[in-house]
Amino acid sequence: MTTDERAFHYVCRRQEAAQLINAHNRFWVVACGCRKERGDVCRSSRHDICLWFHGHMHENFGSPSEISRAQAMRLLAQAKTEHLVTRPFRNEQDRSITEGICFCCDDCCYYFVKPGEKCDKGAFVEHTDADLCRHCGTCVEVCYFRARELNDDALKVTKDSCYGCGLCVDICPEDAIEMVKAG
Repeated sequence: MTTDERAFHYVCRRQEAAQLINAHNRFWVVACGCRKERGDVCRSSRHDICLWFHGHMHENFGSPSEISRAQAMRLLAQAKTEHLVTRPFRNEQDRSITEGICFCCDDCCYYFVKPGEKCDKGAFVEHTDADLCRHCGTCVEVCYFRARELNDDALKVTKDSCYGCGLCVDICPEDAIEMVKAG
């Protein structure tokens, strides 16, 4: 895939998002357009959750507030608590540059509620240890990409549908899931 073929958004694990944050020195936060449009249906406790690494942004995003690295890392921690997918976004003209990170849910994020937006998969994919898995279905609830489902009380994973966000790892009570490099 060439740089020009990349989607505007891509998925990554929180560890990768932390590396992106640590690679920058300044941060801005703005209200999420998806959350603003959908109103109170979003599970996130805040609307100002879109993180930018550069102070220049389109006026549609509203007034940016500069925040510290510690505050940016707290956004990342909140994403874990609220089961939000880390979806970095790229520069419109140069897709090799990551401009910031959206923290997305399936309640209001355009990608999940309005089919058609392209999003690139992450560098990792889930691996479930069948010997540890108890088929409880807890991971199904947070798999917004619909890669996991319960069929007749048995977990079925469709690896091709996994985008590599890692939310399933966070919630598995048996620690039966890990993220491995996509192959």
